[in-house]
Amino acid sequence: MANTTSGSYTFDKTLAIDDIISEAYERIGLVGTAGHQIHSARRSLNILFQEWGNRGIHFWEISQTNIDLSEGTTEYSFYRDSADGTSSTTAPSNGIYGIADIMTASYRTNYNTTSQTDLPLTKISRDTYAALSNKLTKSTPSQFWVQRFVDRTTITIYPTANSTAADNYISIYYVARLQDIGAYTNASDAPYRFVPCMVAGLAFYLSQKFAPQRTQEMKLLYEDELARALAEDGSAASTFITPKTYYPNI
Repeated sequence: MANTTSGSYTFDKTLAIDDIISEAYERIGLVGTAGHQIHSARRSLNILFQEWGNRGIHFWEISQTNIDLSEGTTEYSFYRDSADGTSSTTAPSNGIYGIADIMTASYRTNYNTTSQTDLPLTKISRDTYAALSNKLTKSTPSQFWVQRFVDRTTITIYPTANSTAADNYISIYYVARLQDIGAYTNASDAPYRFVPCMVAGLAFYLSQKFAPQRTQEMKLLYEDELARALAEDGSAASTFITPKTYYPNI
C-alpha cells in the first residue's frame, strides 16, 4: 500500500516564532539558548522585517481599500497604528493602519451599480502639487500626492471632492508594513515562500552578535535565499513586445 501524505499546507502558519529562532541559532551552532538570547533574536527578527521593507515591493502586502471623500478636504491620513490617531477628522474611516505607501488610486462613482465608473488618478510629485495655483479647487479628483512620515502616510487629492456622496470615493491599492513579531507563539507575517530566507536572514543577524566568524558565510546564504524568494514573488502576466516601425524619408 502506498504511503499517504499529510494533506495539509499549514507549516508556515504553524511554525511559531520560537521555532524560527531555534532554527536560526542552530544554524550558527548554538543550542540551548538563554533567555536574553531569545529576546535578542526576536528584536533582530523585527529589524530584519524592517530591512525587507527597503528591498522593494512585497506583493503579499499589497491590499485594496477605499477612502470616503469629504467635500473640500484635501488630505487624508493613514496612521502607523491605532494609537497614533483616532480622531474622526484624521484617522481613516475604514480603520486601516500601517500603510507604507500608496501605489495607485481611482475615483470611483456609482459604486455597486451597473453604472459604476473608475477614473484613474495620476500620482504626482511634491513639486508638481506645490505648483498648483488653487489647491482647494472643487471638482472631479484627477491627481494625488503621497507623503510618508514617521507616524503616518497621507494622500492629498486634487481637485478636492465637490460632494460627499456615499457612493463616490477613492479606491486605492497600497503597500502595508510587515506586522511586528509580537508573542513567541505567533506565526510570522510572511508567506511560505519567504520562510527559508527569513530563517537564513535571522541566522545572519544573530551571527554578527554570537558567531562573528560565520557572519560572511551566513550573509551569502541569506542573500541567496532572499534572491530566490524575491524572484518568485509577484504576479505573472502576459508580456507583449512590439518592434518599433521606422518610415525612412523617400
